[in-house]
Amino acid sequence: MPVFTGEAPEPAALERKVFSTVGLPAARRTESWESYNAAALIGLDVRVAGPLDAVEVNVQLPRVRLARVSGSAHAIERSAAAIARWPSESVAIYLALRGDASFTSADGTRELRPGDALVCAADQPFARGFARGLEELVVTVPCSAILPYADPSRLRQPAITSFRAVGGTGPRGGTRQYARALARLAGRATAGEHPLPPDEHTVLDLAAVLVAGRDVAVATAHRVAAQCYIEEHFTDPGLSAQQVAAATGISERQLSRVFAADGTSVPRHILARRLRLAYSVLAAPLSDEARATVAEVAARCGFTSTAYFSHVFRQHFGLRASDLRHGTPG
Repeated sequence: MPVFTGEAPEPAALERKVFSTVGLPAARRTESWESYNAAALIGLDVRVAGPLDAVEVNVQLPRVRLARVSGSAHAIERSAAAIARWPSESVAIYLALRGDASFTSADGTRELRPGDALVCAADQPFARGFARGLEELVVTVPCSAILPYADPSRLRQPAITSFRAVGGTGPRGGTRQYARALARLAGRATAGEHPLPPDEHTVLDLAAVLVAGRDVAVATAHRVAAQCYIEEHFTDPGLSAQQVAAATGISERQLSRVFAADGTSVPRHILARRLRLAYSVLAAPLSDEARATVAEVAARCGFTSTAYFSHVFRQHFGLRASDLRHGTPG
């Protein structure tokens, strides 16, 4: 495994914001929800028949916004007026977890159910309805961030795919596996316990694949297939570049070139994901009785040596794992 050298410690904390209309005066809930979403995610007009009960958990990465949204029955509209007032210049990906929904755009109305992923241009008018409430994950990516890999103008017609159970991780197996991987990353980042920051390059690659579909560049398809496999298996201490290459369907040498083009390597990517998970577990506000030791956390995250884990953890985050576990970082 590589050791991080010559780099400043990575910022460790995942900044999460939580907003809820519950407890607000009924007359203020809709306006407050609109104002919050305009600043934190996407500007929308909201229509409700009664008081809106809604909660949103937001995670802001350098270029990507992630959210977990739940709420009672309501409808939203991204009208031309809303777009002019709150331009987004982004791609929006909605991953339905609970509740059926309708989606209306210029090409008609479609029905979505849990396990469906909707990919659309945020600056094209649309409306959505949640007759029985909802829970969903939302990912917004600036169009400029995915232009090197996919053309967002393809989304003049929104795309819907499923992220229900899927087998295989090959690069040309359709978009289902990538929507599922994106749902897993967004879900972990916005989880109430042990939130795990996603790798932003992986999120951008997944968004590009969902926009471009089968037209995505082969190198991007190979990289994101490998990233998906790593995300599923990085806690396995025996995970190797050879295994990742075999699962992706390419040679180790080709896999190395794919990751090198992104400024990293397979071992470094695996190590970074393990360290991120370890940080989220060690920082969790659990009772003393429930807290695992540093050695137990290291093993849970795929490390076979506690000494090595402690060394790379301090290099990566600028603090000792033992200090974080005891609540005295620094």
